Amino acid sequence: MKGQAVWRIGTPSGVRIARGPVTEGPRELLPVDSISELLSGDGPSLVDMLRTDSCGPVPSGSELLAPVDEQEIWASGVTFERSRDARNEEAVTSDVYDRVYTADRPELFFKAPAWRARGEGAPIGIRSDSSWNVPEPELGLVVDARGGLVAYTVGNDVSSRSIEGENPLYLPQAKVFDGACAVGPSLVPVECAPPFEELVIHMTVTRADKAVFEDEVRLSSMRRTPEELVDWLFRALPFPKGFVLLSGTSMVPPAEFTLQYGDSISIRVPGVGTLTNFVGAIGKNDPHEGDSVPGHVPAHAGRRHGNGYQP
Repeated sequence: MKGQAVWRIGTPSGVRIARGPVTEGPRELLPVDSISELLSGDGPSLVDMLRTDSCGPVPSGSELLAPVDEQEIWASGVTFERSRDARNEEAVTSDVYDRVYTADRPELFFKAPAWRARGEGAPIGIRSDSSWNVPEPELGLVVDARGGLVAYTVGNDVSSRSIEGENPLYLPQAKVFDGACAVGPSLVPVECAPPFEELVIHMTVTRADKAVFEDEVRLSSMRRTPEELVDWLFRALPFPKGFVLLSGTSMVPPAEFTLQYGDSISIRVPGVGTLTNFVGAIGKNDPHEGDSVPGHVPAHAGRRHGNGYQP
């Protein structure tokens, strides 16, 4: 089952769950109605769905959707040394990041409900009232209702570095806004993915057909283990439909870099998948002005699955 994944897709007859190789996309429809059914702990598991009989091939022209339906998406902060250093550099008061990096308790924050998450090929957003907007490529930890780490996905924790740097208490505004979260393209059961310590995240930002930022990081350099992060989040919160926890980033673009309208962000984790989004929806320039920046693209826009998913 290595290299197999569970996909959430839009078909002419509605949303369906499918399976198929990580590198090729959804191939066969599955006899379940939602991701929640697979993460609730009361029904079949993700791995079960890779073994069961299918309901036929995926219809041509189906659309790849974010692989979440009722799951909350949370995120972790300052889990890499480079992330701590960068936030110390940008912050007015920096010692808070030193302290959270070395503390027993990690930084965990709510990122998005499932309905706000953008999937493969859909636009992400940046705040136009922020002068420094960056993508944050992260591994998504997919956890079931019992607290078990059952799968991986790829995530983009889009952030306003200038707003967070001004005051750490502005974190919700720097992290939670329209188009600030993308996940996908699928869910890869842990049993089907490479070992965690072998995973590498690659990111390329393309502008006008030219790569303007590229980097990669090995997840083995993360200070905390996935299980540790999951345990802390599960201590005081029930998740009857499961959840996704973004595990933090170590990629920090230079201070002169900021995302621009039309940029394409491609995040690749070999063995887990490639998530590609473009900057196509941004907010108002000023809360007192009524006009939005031109070029808004609906959140549901996604990549069509016709001749095969392109990883």
